[in-house]
Amino acid sequence: MKRIEKAQIMDEAGISRALTRIAHEILERNKGVKDLILVGIRTRGMPLSERLAERIADIEGKPVPVGILDITLYRDDLSTIAEHPIVHETTLPGNINGKIIVLVDDVLYTGRTTRAALDALVDYGRPHQIQLAILIDRGHRELPIRADYVGKNLPTSRREIVSVRLREIDGEDRVVIEEPV
Repeated sequence: MKRIEKAQIMDEAGISRALTRIAHEILERNKGVKDLILVGIRTRGMPLSERLAERIADIEGKPVPVGILDITLYRDDLSTIAEHPIVHETTLPGNINGKIIVLVDDVLYTGRTTRAALDALVDYGRPHQIQLAILIDRGHRELPIRADYVGKNLPTSRREIVSVRLREIDGEDRVVIEEPV
């Protein structure tokens, strides 16, 4: 499907500022890093969680463990994505029982990705609490899910596509709205 760029929402500096603010909010709410683990949802949640961990370490002076969660087999649209989906490894930094997990992803839309991530995560243990950090919340929820930390609320139409581009994956840091042509 061909798409055209309609507007740039965030540039590199805007993404950086949003992540710094989210890092401060995570520390404030959790009173530091004790029992805290950041878990990035594949694909763009991974670099976002690593960037948040760096900022938290800079602010607090203590490292925070980071994990990667693959939700492929937990998706409710798995049969429509691919006949043979590619499953990647989930890597968690040790036991998550009793820990505070902050799930990190790029865009919150219908809530189905987050639901799949919750299902996947509890297969690995029973955290004390699960929080959600999102770079962009675009609305249109289909499930009763909300983010605890939001970089930017961005009202969109269902036709529009929010494209988060990160240097680790896409070679640039930008958030744009695109429309199908």
